[in-house]
Amino acid sequence: MTKAEIQLVRALADKRGRTEHGLFIAEGAKLIGEIRASQLRIRKIFALEGVFDGPEVETVAPHDMERLSLLKTAGNSLALVEIPHHTLEVQQLGDRLTLALDDVQNPGNLGTIIRLADWYGIGDIVCSPSTADCFNPKVVQATMGAILRVRVHYTPLAPFLREAAAHGLPVYGTFLEGTNIYDAELTPTGIVAMGNEGRGVTPEVAAAITRKLFIPPWPADRRTTESLNVAMATGIVCSEFRRRTAPKPLQ
Repeated sequence: MTKAEIQLVRALADKRGRTEHGLFIAEGAKLIGEIRASQLRIRKIFALEGVFDGPEVETVAPHDMERLSLLKTAGNSLALVEIPHHTLEVQQLGDRLTLALDDVQNPGNLGTIIRLADWYGIGDIVCSPSTADCFNPKVVQATMGAILRVRVHYTPLAPFLREAAAHGLPVYGTFLEGTNIYDAELTPTGIVAMGNEGRGVTPEVAAAITRKLFIPPWPADRRTTESLNVAMATGIVCSEFRRRTAPKPLQ
């Protein structure tokens, strides 16, 4: 392992470095094993002896893995993976449910939301440019492999949502003044927008939303916490959409 390789790994901790090199970091044998079985291309694997075999694998000592790792406790392997590039047009979304994230900045929240999307069969997440980078090492680890199956896109969100609404797609969002989600009419297709951890969606995105939803506390008249964590709220919303709009199995 060379000094240049250590510097490269350190550079990939930062979004600028990931953009410059076109690489992101994945750590741990389980995640790296999933990546090897996927369509993503691994440039290099640093691993303890006996963990992986192959021409792209470099065996390193435990103390070298500790120098490389970006985790609090170093794992047994670290991979440099080429960043995939996905394209998405509004016209492609007419037959599916899609998530949109407006300025979700906490890497843990983003990673959890990507994992939720994977669980609920949502293949695309459209993010505002100010949303956390999905290839941030903390996000990648929090997805538990879901980043391999969920396509994450970055684009100015308000124009994208306005275009979606112009194509007849319902654009949902959660608001205190929205319709109770358990009473609202929900469709199996459309876009669900979730906002920043503290401020919710921006005014520009709010103006593009055509159907406002509200997640009620229980009981409705009880004083509760001010708001839900955005990842928790996303899980509730996705669950209710799937519960009510998923096709019923044939008898």
